[in-house]
Amino acid sequence: MQVSVKTEADFCVVGLREQRIDAAVALDFKETMRQAAQGAGENIILDLSEVTFIDSSGLGAIVATMKFLAPDRSLILAGMTAPVDRVFKLTRMDSVFAIFPTLAAALSGQHA
Repeated sequence: MQVSVKTEADFCVVGLREQRIDAAVALDFKETMRQAAQGAGENIILDLSEVTFIDSSGLGAIVATMKFLAPDRSLILAGMTAPVDRVFKLTRMDSVFAIFPTLAAALSGQHA
């Protein structure tokens, strides 16, 4: 799984460089996120701007990451494409996560 990890302000930003988060990559995604979160601060932003497809396994992997980080750290989602946003709204996961329209908005704390 291709990701970029960088620190901006007080955030660890993990950018996915994949178009899909599905059953084929869910385990790899969880492990990648655990490695990226090691030594990170309390706020981790997951930049989903390149992801165009997510299935229930992918959604479960993101939820598992959130649970792994809790209660001391938070997972913030940013830059969802329309298809990914739709899945979060249909499953009502949009009420569970802090979601920002862009990475810049997440870094500045400006919700949609």
